[in-house]
Amino acid sequence: MPPTLLDHLVVTCHSLDAGAAYVAQVLGVAPLAGGEHPRMATHNRLLRLGESCYLEVIAPKPEAPAPGRARWFGLDALPPGAPPALRTWVARSSTIEQALAAASEPLGVAEPMSRGALNWLISLGADGTMVLDGAAPALIQWQDAEHPAARMPELGLALQQLEIIHPEPDRLSRLLSSLALQAPVRVRAGDTPRLVAHIRTPQGLRLLSSP
Repeated sequence: MPPTLLDHLVVTCHSLDAGAAYVAQVLGVAPLAGGEHPRMATHNRLLRLGESCYLEVIAPKPEAPAPGRARWFGLDALPPGAPPALRTWVARSSTIEQALAAASEPLGVAEPMSRGALNWLISLGADGTMVLDGAAPALIQWQDAEHPAARMPELGLALQQLEIIHPEPDRLSRLLSSLALQAPVRVRAGDTPRLVAHIRTPQGLRLLSSP
C-alpha cells in the first residue's frame, strides 16, 4: 500500500472569526479566506504549513441551510462556549479505499466533497464523531493534480511535528502503522487525548494545541 502523509491540521470552533483570531494570537499570522462546503454547511480559513500541508480553521456557516446530516470533525457536538482549538488532523492517501481497508480502526466511509473548484474524497462516520477523540486522522484523497497548499501564499509557517497524546498509545501507533504513515508525528501516553502541533513561525516556534 502507498504511504499516507500528513495533509492538514483542523481547528474547530463555533465562529470562524473567533477561530481565526485564536490562530492569529497563537501563531502571529492570521488565516486567509478559504471557502464553503455546501454538503456540510461549513466554511473555513487556511494557512500554508508546507508545500503539501496546511492548517484549516473550520466552523458551521450560520446562514447556510442545515446539512440534514451530522457535520464533520465533531462540530455538532461542540459544547456551547467551547473555545477554538486544534481537535483533529487529516492524512492524505493516493488510494483511500485501500487505506481504509487496511486501517486497524474503523475510520468511516470515503465520501465525495467539494469547495469551489476543489474536489476530494474524505473518510466520514455517519454520526460526525472523531475516531479516538480526534487523535486518529480522517483520510483524504485529492482529486486534483495540484495540492491546495501549493496555491496558498507562503507566510513563513512550517509544521515541525505533530505530537499526539493518548491513554492508549499502542493502539494509536498500530493504527498509524497500518496506514503506513510517513509524517513527523510522535505518539506518547497521557491521561487525556490531546494534540500539540509544533509550528515554526516568523516569531519562532509556537505550539497550537487541544484544550
